[in-house]
Amino acid sequence: MTGKIADGEPRERLIIWIRRRMQEFGITFDALEASLLEDAAHLPLYRDARGNDWNSVGPMPDWLAAAKHAGVDPDFFRIEEKPKEAPQRKRDAIYRQADLFE
Repeated sequence: MTGKIADGEPRERLIIWIRRRMQEFGITFDALEASLLEDAAHLPLYRDARGNDWNSVGPMPDWLAAAKHAGVDPDFFRIEEKPKEAPQRKRDAIYRQADLFE
């Protein structure tokens, strides 16, 4: 169950830890909600293989600037707005695995 928090003690400990950090840094639930809504309004437009992303608001991040200076077009990292459509298959086509060692 990697990456998921099951119900029970670990989940409760995490909730307590998060609430303490919020209190420590003065983060209110209203501020958290506003931040989430702001993020949802400005979805990322660029993402690299490591999961770094940028929504084109503010200065260009170091990872994208470094790639640009290395000669990589920033559009290479652009996230597609709509997923590409699956290729259409014809009904009369026969699909089979080719054996390379025949």
